[in-house]
Amino acid sequence: QVQLVESGGSLVQPGGSLRLSCAASRSILSILIMRWYRQGPGKERELVAEITSGGRTNYRDSMKGRFTISRDNAKNTVYLQMNNLKPEDTAVYYCNAPGISWGQGTQVTVSS
Repeated sequence: QVQLVESGGSLVQPGGSLRLSCAASRSILSILIMRWYRQGPGKERELVAEITSGGRTNYRDSMKGRFTISRDNAKNTVYLQMNNLKPEDTAVYYCNAPGISWGQGTQVTVSS
């Protein structure tokens, strides 16, 4: 069973940028789709972005143009580059794939 560990979250000012990483315990070559989710305070978990093994990406509308998902199969890592962050982006961010247990997530706080 592959394990996923998220990192890179921190406190950032509005308009700032962060890059989140999701490191897998084994090769992700066989994982057809990898996803980033988030769960804000008092909110349900929501899909942020996804990327297929072939590199096709899809984003939640509110993230289009601000967030970029990528994967480095050689490093068994998926990234989420987040630019122009807003206070409403404050959440715990998780990466996941079908059939894989959820990790601890990484906290992103956008505040001045």
